[in-house]
Amino acid sequence: MTSNRGVAYIGQGKVEVQHIPYPKLEDPRGRRIDHGVILKVVSTNICGSDQHMVRGRTTAEEGLILGHEITGEVIEAGKDVEMLKIGDLVSVPFNVACGRCRTCKEQHTGVCLTVNPSRAGGAYGYVDMGGWVGGQAEFVMVPYADFNLLRFPDKDQAMSKIRDLTCLSDILPTGYHGAVTAGVGPGSTVYVAGAGPVGLAAAASARLLGAAVVIIGDVNPVRLEHPKRLGYETVDLSLDVSLADQIAQILGEPEVDSAVDAVGFEARGHGHSGAQHEAPATVLNSLMEVTRAAGRIGIPGLYVTDDPGATDSAARKGALSVRFGLGWAKSHSFFTGQTPVMKYNRALMQAILWDRIKIADTVGVEVISLDEAPKGYAEFDSGAPKKFVIDPHGMLA
Repeated sequence: MTSNRGVAYIGQGKVEVQHIPYPKLEDPRGRRIDHGVILKVVSTNICGSDQHMVRGRTTAEEGLILGHEITGEVIEAGKDVEMLKIGDLVSVPFNVACGRCRTCKEQHTGVCLTVNPSRAGGAYGYVDMGGWVGGQAEFVMVPYADFNLLRFPDKDQAMSKIRDLTCLSDILPTGYHGAVTAGVGPGSTVYVAGAGPVGLAAAASARLLGAAVVIIGDVNPVRLEHPKRLGYETVDLSLDVSLADQIAQILGEPEVDSAVDAVGFEARGHGHSGAQHEAPATVLNSLMEVTRAAGRIGIPGLYVTDDPGATDSAARKGALSVRFGLGWAKSHSFFTGQTPVMKYNRALMQAILWDRIKIADTVGVEVISLDEAPKGYAEFDSGAPKKFVIDPHGMLA
């Protein structure tokens, strides 16, 4: 039996690299499946949503193998797999989807109805998402392989751009989804809340979609230095100056056409004092304030149904003090939920392969070994403006 190692959540804000079982062509309930493949993991990324679990902000149990951003090489295939062969290099959408249910057929693969007994939607290595083993490991199993996997047409070309292509499993489609659902198009003015990797991916996507001006805001001034160098406008939310006033200084008016929430429920307050405390609804409320009447707000930032680390009893159940009346009065459109990665990943792959977008440079990809994963988690949690990509087999050097 081939050995396997993976990154496990061990509680108290920590992860550990452990020896774990080599994957089998079985679902989480131990039933044999012939539509799956085993992948040798080529790259697997640390995501901000992984950090929510590691910080204890979800109901994730200790021992969970993390990782939902996976790129890999097919090394074993079930007998029902017809469109893939051994040696293919593939991108794995973080959504586990069957391709057969109503929502999958309607391209809503983030809420597949069959892969999770407890709720709509499945994902690898994530709490309450069906029990599918995570991919921050040397090997991983992917079900419904013909439907889920995106094969790269030329393996050598793909490896030459692997730092960019590794972002196709989640972060780039998620940022793109935020921009698309916010209605970004040619000439748009756009505000993106959050200068982390998803926010940067949303900003890059807005440019790809033709936005005239893209403004990025964050409470951490250090995280704004990189997008400034890339030519984005920025607003420093640690200052005691309102977001609307800072936008007005850039645009000449205090509102934008489109806004993207790339922060989610661990948002912090505005200004010197506010930045020190959590205010889970603050981003949503601020976006309603600065989005024009009849504008659209994309919300790829994560919001949870159970947050044991929340500061009040309502937020622990996902109940936030959102000024919905303001959004209603301004006739805003809101779009929430997990990104249906397959809706976008093939087109975004083409954009990468033809040099229309250089997402690795934008989000600050830094390649680390599997053994360096705990250090990567710690640095990312401290606010390092990087996107850590784990290289389990040393193939990205």
